[in-house]
Amino acid sequence: MSGDWIPVCELARLSADRGVAALVEGRAVAVFRRGCGELHAIDNLDPVSRASVLSRGIVGEIDGVPTVASPMYKQRFDLRTGQCVDDATVTVAVHDVRAVDGIVEIRTRRAA
Repeated sequence: MSGDWIPVCELARLSADRGVAALVEGRAVAVFRRGCGELHAIDNLDPVSRASVLSRGIVGEIDGVPTVASPMYKQRFDLRTGQCVDDATVTVAVHDVRAVDGIVEIRTRRAA
């Protein structure tokens, strides 16, 4: 982890069940605010297509697991762990995210 929390946007600018992309410490990060209010942050780079598109994916849920489906080849990723639900050999990095005084902040983690 970098250790530093980086402000990325106002919480009010995030729509429910939609993603946005942010450049955090040189990394493209996808930030999601679920309808229940939970925040998630993962790398924006789809490890299957190698395109920076996960922020444009479809947010959903599988058996209580919050997911995003890549808009490219439709692989679904667990927003909490980064594990691909459809292929156990594929993962995406997950980052710490929080809202403080109405500002979304991210602390990046190194890829596993």
